[in-house]
Amino acid sequence: MAVTFAGNAVTLKGKTREVGEQAPDFTAIDRNLKERSLSSFEADYYVLSVVPSIDTGVCDYQTKKFNQTLDGLDGVKVLTISNDLPFAQKRWCASEGLEDIITLSDHRDLDFALRYGTLIEEHRLQARAVFVLDADWRILHVEYVSEVTDHPDYDAVVKLLKERS
Repeated sequence: MAVTFAGNAVTLKGKTREVGEQAPDFTAIDRNLKERSLSSFEADYYVLSVVPSIDTGVCDYQTKKFNQTLDGLDGVKVLTISNDLPFAQKRWCASEGLEDIITLSDHRDLDFALRYGTLIEEHRLQARAVFVLDADWRILHVEYVSEVTDHPDYDAVVKLLKERS
């Protein structure tokens, strides 16, 4: 899969995922420095919204868009994952008044990045990606955004979840 960052080719490390596969569990750190995993959460549907850095324009928009748009759908849990330090995620959430959203930091072990194929080797950042899982962690939707500075297809995710809710 060819992915670019600001027009420059980058190398993705880890196991890329496809629709129909069973999503693996992973470990990351929440804003309170608590270790969390996918199995820490219960939902009918999970949206794993992966961003390079929550402090940048597209990542900021992506995080807000998924959380605000999907907030009204019962049983949907949005997890925003980046390699930002938990302190940066906590500061961003506080400054944006979004204390109730879930952010997870993969900075320590890169467990999520390597299990989902989102590690940009050259920058130790996550590639922009979106995964939608059902309650049994079956992957229903995958998007690895080919240009990391571009937006994902928000409408495809919303449409899929609205059809299933």
